[in-house]
Amino acid sequence: MLMTRLSKRGLVLGLWLTCSRLLSEPAAHAEAAPGAKPTSASRRIVPPHLRSGADVTYPPAATGDAVVVLKLSINADGTVRDARTTTNRSRFSDAAVRAASSWTFEPASRGATPVASVIHFQVRFVAPRIHPEPELDTPRASPPTGAQPAPAVSTTIEIQVLGTKLAPAVSSFSRAEVRQLPGAFGDPFRAIEALPGVTPIVSGLPFFYVRGAPPGNVGYFLDGVRVPYLYHVGLGPSIVHPGMVERVDLYPGGYPARFGRFAGGIVSGEVSEPRPELHGEANLRLIDAGALAETGFAGGRGTVLLGGRYSYTAALVSLLAPNVTLAYHDYQARITYEITPQDRVTAFSFGSYDLVGQTKNHILDVVFGSEFYRLDLRYDHRFGGSSTLRTDVILGWDQTRIADQRNSRDKMIGLRSELHHMLGEHALLRAGMDATLDGYTADNRTYEDPEDTDTLRFNAMFPPRTDVALGVFADLVWSPTARVEVTPGARIDLFGSGGATALSVDPRVSARFEITNKLRIVHAYGLAHQPPSFVVPVPGLAPGKLRGGLQSSWQTSAGVEVDLPADTTATASVFHNAFFNMSDAISLRRVVDEAIDARSTGRALGFELFVHRRLTKRLGGYLSYTLSRSTRTIDGYTFPSSVDRTHVASAAVAYDLGRHWRAGSRVVFYTGAPKSPDGSDLLRAPLSDPARDPPFYRLDLRLEKRWQIRPRAWLSFVFEVLNATLSKETFGSTSIGPVTIPSVGLEAGF
Repeated sequence: MLMTRLSKRGLVLGLWLTCSRLLSEPAAHAEAAPGAKPTSASRRIVPPHLRSGADVTYPPAATGDAVVVLKLSINADGTVRDARTTTNRSRFSDAAVRAASSWTFEPASRGATPVASVIHFQVRFVAPRIHPEPELDTPRASPPTGAQPAPAVSTTIEIQVLGTKLAPAVSSFSRAEVRQLPGAFGDPFRAIEALPGVTPIVSGLPFFYVRGAPPGNVGYFLDGVRVPYLYHVGLGPSIVHPGMVERVDLYPGGYPARFGRFAGGIVSGEVSEPRPELHGEANLRLIDAGALAETGFAGGRGTVLLGGRYSYTAALVSLLAPNVTLAYHDYQARITYEITPQDRVTAFSFGSYDLVGQTKNHILDVVFGSEFYRLDLRYDHRFGGSSTLRTDVILGWDQTRIADQRNSRDKMIGLRSELHHMLGEHALLRAGMDATLDGYTADNRTYEDPEDTDTLRFNAMFPPRTDVALGVFADLVWSPTARVEVTPGARIDLFGSGGATALSVDPRVSARFEITNKLRIVHAYGLAHQPPSFVVPVPGLAPGKLRGGLQSSWQTSAGVEVDLPADTTATASVFHNAFFNMSDAISLRRVVDEAIDARSTGRALGFELFVHRRLTKRLGGYLSYTLSRSTRTIDGYTFPSSVDRTHVASAAVAYDLGRHWRAGSRVVFYTGAPKSPDGSDLLRAPLSDPARDPPFYRLDLRLEKRWQIRPRAWLSFVFEVLNATLSKETFGSTSIGPVTIPSVGLEAGF
């Protein structure tokens, strides 16, 4: 059977987280510049404030007093990502920009969540005062020779939250936090499994259900660009260097209208803003090495970023299994240039390559091989201070070979344009369009039997064709009062494939109501459609001809957010998702032998709890728990999904031990999935309350020692283990593992 055959090949489961002081030398005094009063659109925003001294050395050969206004881009971890002067270039502005790069802030926050921000910061230079020598050689107290205190100013800081405002009901981890998450290996995407609503298929693998939606219905985006998957093969790292990812957002349902064409959740990786100063980081581990560097040119108007990762797992695996090949690598390259202060162009290219093979008679037989590449050509324009327009042209090339099946390819071109426009003080309009053209082709291996049943079915499901998708979308972030935010929106998509067409209309609405300063109620509702999907996301492989029509889901959730003492937040939510015409082969594994192209209905309902104190605190951690039931219905039979897990929980703690030592641990637990019944007549087996596999738990550990070499340069030794308990997992009749990944390495940055 095709499903059985692909499972044996390992595709489904096996191949694949303002202070100031006087100086003893001529110096400048820095202070916060006055700014506008925050509007209701930025309510609950707490401005950043300095943790380090904002000292600037008075420039040599300069004379007189001066005032320089800096525009500082501050990361969510409090470090300064970019410093630019809004005044003319001079010795004073150059000195201020150089000094600002080493400052650290307590980051801005929305509620208890740290956010990136932009502030205007005023640096006042006071020339050294020359004091005459006393006429008599008598002791006298020496006056200070440094900067003089500046007049008091308003404590209000002009603040602008970077990026798209987070929607209600979204869960997010910043990159700084993920570095401290045990078992994530510093990869932001590996934090997804720690969030509520996420149910893994098998521990450690990057395929999961999100509120009952299968892996093939979960959309993955990097900086707004669609990608097929997030991780390298063989439990490898994410497909992009972590130094480029600012944060990772999980939208389990009711997401903003700009996301579409997926009937499950959305995982969105937001990349960091360009930085013109030279900076970078690198890591060296037992299995791979990676590096990333970025610098500016043309006086800071342009930036160049290069990054990548290369594995030498093939050499290590060959010691244990000489005939087995396992390899992966990736790259990232970005060039930006500011044509004017209101116009910026960007070229962003990235790609990923994975290979699993076996050598037979000195010939490499590919068991699984995939690669994909993207080029995003982007133009950003700002209309004054209230509107922005972004236009992208996206080129893509995907390819996958699955054992003795075909080499499937997808050549893609996309166009996307999105406008953000402030409609007065209380409303933000977000509207746009996107279009994609995918050309799927394939070639068979010459010795393949063209009359083979599996080959014929495979060819019928994945024929050469051209797919077209056109969409328009809009939503309105409306804040009628300081305590209410409502975001109604909608998408309309037209799909075409192999001569067939389909139209979808997806209304959505989300809302946040602030009951008190520490208590908020959150709702999210939405309808989503998607063409047929494969078992798991695979580059270049997608069912064609709109076989069986569009999949759809109705997504609903409601919850409360509470700010607790000690900078801790808690979120409790209930959700109910209904699924229609779903192509979810994994969920049907218990009752349908030929499940790969079967359609079903279903639903998922449950409760989620997320208690979170930032892992970057001296003592930080989180508790994530999901109680859920996911069912499918086919041919009149209703039964739990084959990957239904009643309880999924994880908890982590990270602690600063002092002397730059930091330790952390994480516990992951979930109950077993339903067992597949024995016998030829599968539908006679008990379906409503089946026997289940044993529960699974694992313990992840992390230990780091950091050396601060210079104010901006550091070196770390990191020891990390996923599944330190060597726990095995049972999935159906198969015992998996123990899947344990130890990692010992060095990390450095500047």
